This record gives sequence, structure tokens and C-alpha cells, in this order.
Amino acid sequence: MRQRRWIELFRDYECEIRYHPCKKNIVADALSRKERVKPKRVRAMAMTIQSGVKRMILAAQSEAFKEENSTAEMLR
Repeated sequence: MRQRRWIELFRDYECEIRYHPCKKNIVADALSRKERVKPKRVRAMAMTIQSGVKRMILAAQSEAFKEENSTAEMLR
């Protein structure tokens, strides 16, 4: 199908199309080849990082809340 379109296009011109075997036409052969790239496999990965920071923040907040309550009780 593709060659038919090219033939129709070149019909209007005076030209001669010659075939060059791949041994003689190395540059064109290398450019016309499809590059075969092996597809990369991607695997889903989940990572859970546990830290004591959250626990320390909650402890500090609860301690501060206790101190606020004791100060408020003293002022009453």
C-alpha cells in the first residue's frame, strides 16, 4: 500500500529508482531498521517508615495540655 503511493508520486517525475543491497548501502540500512528496545518492567512498591516523632509530639502536646489545666485550676 505504501509503495503504491510512492509510485503514484514519482510517476510525475523522470527518475530511476535503483535497489542497493544492504551490504553496499550501510547507512540507509542502519537508519531504516527499527530499534528493538526491551520494555522495562515496573513493579509497584510501597514503603512504610515508622518514626517515634509522632509519638513524641503527641506526648508533648498532652503534657502541655496537663500543664495548662493545672495552671487554670490554680487561677480559679
